[in-house]
Parts: sequence; C-alpha cells; structure tokens
Amino acid sequence: MRIAVNGTQINYDVSGPPGGPAIVMGHSLASSRVMWDPQLSALSGKYRVMRFDTRGHGLSAVPSGAYTVDQLADDALALMDALGIAKAHWIGLSMGGVLGQNIALRRPERLLSLALCNTLARVAPEARAVWTGRIATAEAEGVGPMADTTMQRWFTQPYLQKNPPELQTIRAEYLNTPRGGYVGCCHALSTLDYLDRLTAVKAPTLVIVGRQDMGTPVAMSEAIAGKIPGAKLVVVENAAHLGNIEQPEIYTRELLALIQRAGG
Repeated sequence: MRIAVNGTQINYDVSGPPGGPAIVMGHSLASSRVMWDPQLSALSGKYRVMRFDTRGHGLSAVPSGAYTVDQLADDALALMDALGIAKAHWIGLSMGGVLGQNIALRRPERLLSLALCNTLARVAPEARAVWTGRIATAEAEGVGPMADTTMQRWFTQPYLQKNPPELQTIRAEYLNTPRGGYVGCCHALSTLDYLDRLTAVKAPTLVIVGRQDMGTPVAMSEAIAGKIPGAKLVVVENAAHLGNIEQPEIYTRELLALIQRAGG
C-alpha cells in the first residue's frame, strides 16, 4: 500500500492484530521492507507490525536530489501519524537503525523501545570518500557494478556458498534499487555524526551486530552501546551485515526479549 506523507509516496504493509502494540521496522540501504520477512511471523502474532520502504527504495516514490536523515525519519513519523501509531517499538537495521537513532534524539516520545541492528552512529571524515565513490558509481552505472562486493560484505562466505533462496531475494532487491534512491540516501548517510549525542537516548535499547560485519563493525556497536544508558549489546557469531537473515532465530529472540523488557 502507498500513501502520501511528508511530500512523497511511501509504500508500507501492516501485519498482526489491529489492537496490538506497534512495531515499526526500517530496512538497510539498497533493500526494502522484505528484508524483515524472517522476523515477520514471530512478531506479528502479538504485535501490530508496520514495515515500510524508505523513500527511493522498494515500491516507494523516488524523489530527485539528495536526502537528509531528518527527512527520511520524518517520512516514517508521518506514516506512523497516518496509521494512528502514537508510539512504537522501533526495529532498524543499518540505515533503518540510523533513522531509529534520529527519532530517539528528536522525537523520543514516539518510541517504546529501540533496536539498533548492524548500524552506524558516525561516519568518520576519512571514510566519506567511500560514500563519494558509491555515489559516483551509482550515478554513472547504477548499483549493478557494486552487487557482488556488497553481497560479500552483507553475508559470510559459508552463507554465500550455500546460496539459499533468501540470498537471491536480497540480491534482487539490491539490483532493483533505483539509482536516485540509492544516491539520495547515500548523501543522507555520508555525514552521519550521532555518536556523542546518544547519551540522551531514553528508550530501552538493544544493539545487535554480526561478528563478521565489515560495514558496521563490532567496534561501532560497542561504541553505540557504551553511549546509550542501559543498552544491551549482543554480538552474533557466524553473521555479517544482514544478520537477521543469516541468523534469524537469534535476531528474532533478542528483538522479542527487548520488546518484553520494555513492557511488551
């Protein structure tokens, strides 16, 4: 379903009982709401789960130009407003985790809990050249030339060698990402600098990361958890960036435990 919010069209789906506590799920760069398929059944049994495609991704519209993290978070907040979701348990991976941090800092009253999965809180100045290179490649050729190296960052080698159907789904989502959406979100993420502000986060927080994650490494998750009062850090073995797909049972268990700690 698509709805006009915050000046654009955002695609979303809702699962679970209408009266249940709300969960909002944000996905990674160059993916879509379908990356949360492994968790959906377990979460939607009791909770009202809303998944959305970030602008420029999935079936959402692709506005031109550079995006900002505030803008992407405001899309999600406007979507929550349109669906009557006053407060939610936020689950975000990578870019989705960045949006969760933004909301926790700017609109803390909207969060019941915060799950920061395989995410960043700061892009060091020396790392910004990586983002500039990704933007240049996507603008010139689309995301296709980066697909193989991205899959190698997102998954461990044993998982890639198994080549399960879930991997093919994620690869297809990556290849279908519009270049304008990819570039717009890269601009938003390339100057990220929230780390020192995270001491202000009040929501019960889980920080979870794969041991083999090269893009958002364990050291970054340790730094995030060290800043957020009371945050729980979980490092998952045999998982890289999309750990929720490679080790779905562990991620689902930890997400449910966080929500229950936060009052269910």
